[in-house]
Amino acid sequence: MPFLDRRNNGRTSDAPLFGEDRYSAATLPGQELNGIGLPATLAQAQRRLCGSADCSGGWTMPWRSRRRPIFEEQWGCSGRCVLAMVRDALRREMGDGMTATASVLHHHRVPLGLLLLSQGWITHPQLRRALEAQRQNGTGRIGEWLIAECGLEAEQITRGLSLQWSCPVLSVEGFSPEAMALVMPEIFVERFGLMPLRTAGSRILYVAFEDHLDASASLAIERMTGHKVESGILNEVQFRAARSRLLECDSVEAKLEAVSDADTLAGRITAILEQKQPVASRLVRLHHYYWLRLWLEKGAVGKLGKFPFSGEDMRDYVFTVGAQG
Repeated sequence: MPFLDRRNNGRTSDAPLFGEDRYSAATLPGQELNGIGLPATLAQAQRRLCGSADCSGGWTMPWRSRRRPIFEEQWGCSGRCVLAMVRDALRREMGDGMTATASVLHHHRVPLGLLLLSQGWITHPQLRRALEAQRQNGTGRIGEWLIAECGLEAEQITRGLSLQWSCPVLSVEGFSPEAMALVMPEIFVERFGLMPLRTAGSRILYVAFEDHLDASASLAIERMTGHKVESGILNEVQFRAARSRLLECDSVEAKLEAVSDADTLAGRITAILEQKQPVASRLVRLHHYYWLRLWLEKGAVGKLGKFPFSGEDMRDYVFTVGAQG
């Protein structure tokens, strides 16, 4: 019967493929989705189709909202479908390969000491003296020993790092610690030598690194915020002072959890989505961490979509898996 064929495996016959817009063709001209997938009208939300490619079809439970939970711009019509969507996202994140690529790139850069030597900023005896001090002490970066043993200025080391990584030298001008503290969990700022510095226009986020760039981290931040990330080196003294100010500010409430394996992680994320019923959520991997961010109420969504403007009605969960925990 035509009436009973309104859904075919959870979607209409002309519905887009998985990963694209799953709202019905009834979207009117001028009605657009905001930056994290919230529909412009309630009518669109009521026509939303399940985002799981494995949806078994049939009518959804009448008491289940079609506006929540939303995971990566898609609605799940049941806990089973939400779990399938989460597993797809985890397969994507576990197979991105960016961590290994970034690590390999680090080892193929010209050593900072040789680069400074080639620029004529230090001499052979100065480089040997700094290397010997580093070897005897067994700790410290070569730039620190060049400053301590050879009298180089910190600005020279910063300029050398910018040449080594082919990136700009950033400044703290325009830095707002209160706003930047909301961009990512504190654990990433503390452990990876990076920090969000400022925004430019409406879609560019500058991320400062202390002594080397991290392509994997930049990609994760870009995907989570929806902003194009521009990376650069910040003077060590300025970096540490700015980081201290940022860590003193309120951030999005975050919870760190360790799980035994990928299946357990998928189940845990699904349980959180089913319990919290977010209006939007997103999962990204940053090295061995899996970062889940929830927007719990529509009021948490600003004009810039996924970019946070307040920590209210938002939650972060950071997971580690197995021995990496």
